[in-house]
Amino acid sequence: METYKKFGFDKPLFLTTLVLVFFGLIMVFSSSAVQSNEQFGHPFYFLINQAIGAVAGIILILVIVSMKPAFYQNVLFIYGLLILTLVLLALCFVMPEVNGTNRSIHLLSFRFQPSSLAKLSLVLFMASYLSRKKEKLDQFKTLIFPAAVLFIFILLIIKEPDYSTSLFIFVIGTAMLFIGGIRIDKLFIVGLISLVLFAFYLFQANYRIDRWNSYLSPSNDLLGSGFHAYQSKLAVGSGGIMGVSIAQSTQKLFFLPCAHTDYIYAIIGEELGLIGTMMVLILFGVILWRGILISRRAPDQFGRLVAAGLSIAIFAQALLNISIVLGLLPATGLTLPFFSYGRSSLLYILVSVGILLHISQRKKVYKRK
Repeated sequence: METYKKFGFDKPLFLTTLVLVFFGLIMVFSSSAVQSNEQFGHPFYFLINQAIGAVAGIILILVIVSMKPAFYQNVLFIYGLLILTLVLLALCFVMPEVNGTNRSIHLLSFRFQPSSLAKLSLVLFMASYLSRKKEKLDQFKTLIFPAAVLFIFILLIIKEPDYSTSLFIFVIGTAMLFIGGIRIDKLFIVGLISLVLFAFYLFQANYRIDRWNSYLSPSNDLLGSGFHAYQSKLAVGSGGIMGVSIAQSTQKLFFLPCAHTDYIYAIIGEELGLIGTMMVLILFGVILWRGILISRRAPDQFGRLVAAGLSIAIFAQALLNISIVLGLLPATGLTLPFFSYGRSSLLYILVSVGILLHISQRKKVYKRK
């Protein structure tokens, strides 16, 4: 049996989310004000747009936790969302290019990146499929359908092109398959095919090879392919322990590219120092801790898989972005959840938190004999 306690959600997770959203808005404004003033004539353009996404996301959280039915568990909803995501990813290719890529859907002044939705829909699909097939996970044919869906997602996203997000989608997909009970020997086949696919597309673009070379030898081309990594580490290093104070960063003054998106963690390091960067890590650690706790307490297999998948996805994306900023991994386009500018990414994160909070309201009750 299952009980549902309205608004009895995980309070530490909710409070941590609010802190991250508020902290993220401060850093978006701090890192983008100069660029916003240069491009749009006032310093609030990026902040206003991010705030719209934050308000909309928090409203969605409140709506989700106020609903008793677990709508995200409905098979029609899950497959409808999956099909919608695939259609939107395909539609990207008929949209106008932005900086040589087809990553967004354009509707009037609104832009939306379906790759953000893909992360959520993939977790829900994998959780639903694996929980319904839990008695047949030892059969190879059980793996064919989710692997096919995963590869379609990867191909559509990698053709946009968005190599880093497609790689992250692969990580989420295989993590869900592993958590769901698929054996390592079967996952090895999926991994081998994926390795060939990613290796093929790696060599299809020179800039990807340049990024890899600059990662292996960062000092060889500091004004070219190694520029982002060098400026990023310079920003983090100049912050020291206490930082130079909010809004006092010099690297955001057109020295560090993508200061308000991919490399916002470097600005946090410069302005708030080691203390600020550690605080961010601790907050993401709380997200992972509460998510895993919710997964362990979930009333059914589906809830356990969704809670584990979403919390791991948020934490893993944060960890990968931070590793890139610190030069521990090659440069990619992965953003920092809650902090990097982008409404569609922020909405995806907040909806994911909303689902986690909803699962935390559902408890399994055992009948006394």
